[in-house]
Amino acid sequence: MKCCRQALLLSSSNCDGYSMLEFAKNEICSALSKNTAKELIFVPYAQKDYNAYTSKIKAVIEPWGFEVKGLHTFPDPVKAINASKAIFVGGGNTFLLLKTLYEQNLVDLINKRVLEEGMLYIGSSAGTNVATISIHTTNDMPIVYPPSFNAIGIVKFNINPHYIDTVENVKHKGETRDQRLQEFLEMEHSGRVFGLREGAILKVDGEKLLVTGVNGAVLFEK
Repeated sequence: MKCCRQALLLSSSNCDGYSMLEFAKNEICSALSKNTAKELIFVPYAQKDYNAYTSKIKAVIEPWGFEVKGLHTFPDPVKAINASKAIFVGGGNTFLLLKTLYEQNLVDLINKRVLEEGMLYIGSSAGTNVATISIHTTNDMPIVYPPSFNAIGIVKFNINPHYIDTVENVKHKGETRDQRLQEFLEMEHSGRVFGLREGAILKVDGEKLLVTGVNGAVLFEK
């Protein structure tokens, strides 16, 4: 793993008590400034209405002093990613997002740009899932099928965004999030999993990993 990688992996864009992305504002602005990125490429592929989703992100981030452009507005997504200093991959459905990234030939490219060339990667929810080694620990329904569950691989472990701690004595008797993650850990292909509570951020700076934001995280291992 190259030490130049930079990433902010958010559990969510929304967190109780904060407006959209407010809890992550300082981290996002600091990372963009550090990377001298005045323009942020937004990847809206996890939702179907690209224009509406991009407009929502523009309304939040552009008042912070950074221009936001939707990747779907570029005639050549590969060329746009190659020229970018920073991208933000938004949330929605993880399966839809990864399928579209494969269709646009962006999975390996983003890996190379982040790990070898220092492009800043910001992801939220589904955008965080696809930054990991695989999407096996997403909470989403498989509404479409990507060619592989293997993801971008900026970090070599899994993340479970929107992680919810087990609450005792509740009437619902379905599997808890901990039980679902334990099912994954029983598989031969599994490794460690970070359960990011809403408002948590995994900050990746070279070989350093730091949990920041609000509400924290839980680490699951075999």
